[in-house]
Amino acid sequence: MVRILGEGNSVLNQFIAEVRDEQVQKDSLRFRRNLERIGEVFAYELSKELSYQKRQIQTPLGVAEVSTPSDELVLGVILRAGLPLHQGMLNFFDKAENAFISAYRKYSKDGTFKIQFEHLSCPSLEGKVLVIVDPMLATGASMVLAYKAMLERGTPSHTHIVTIIASREGVEYTRKNMPQKNVTIWAGAVDDELTVKSYIVPGLGDAGDLAYGSKM
Repeated sequence: MVRILGEGNSVLNQFIAEVRDEQVQKDSLRFRRNLERIGEVFAYELSKELSYQKRQIQTPLGVAEVSTPSDELVLGVILRAGLPLHQGMLNFFDKAENAFISAYRKYSKDGTFKIQFEHLSCPSLEGKVLVIVDPMLATGASMVLAYKAMLERGTPSHTHIVTIIASREGVEYTRKNMPQKNVTIWAGAVDDELTVKSYIVPGLGDAGDLAYGSKM
């Protein structure tokens, strides 16, 4: 299942407009904060898909019955660009466990690249709801690689992929290489073009560099 939140009218589109805007991007603090705010919107929308149970809450004046989420969540983030998006979701899912994945593009002299996977820090996933966040879903290769590596920690009951900007090619690759029945892809927007160097157009540029500065 693929859900594109930017197709509806909401304040999310203002945040997406700002992270795309090359003038607004000059303020890295603003860029990171917008990624975080987008993460909060995704968390709210995703929360509607979780399981809930009723609880009796003692107030100073009586007892209130409230339905609260009952799923155990693990929030996974692909470093480094995903950190602000991850923090936005963690602001809402503050009881979630967390996982950190180091994966990046390793370029050859001819301009081609392969996804280099280096490190995974992850709790048990058995029977839990897994959420993997990455601001950009270009080819989808790093997302699929991260997901398969995380399965060594157990089988989640459901997996949610959260990205701000995806390419259609990346969405299709992810759908074809991950289970169809228990995976949901959430995107702010899906762009049609992916360049020969696998950059999304119009996209927004390099989210990691915009958030934290250029790499060496």
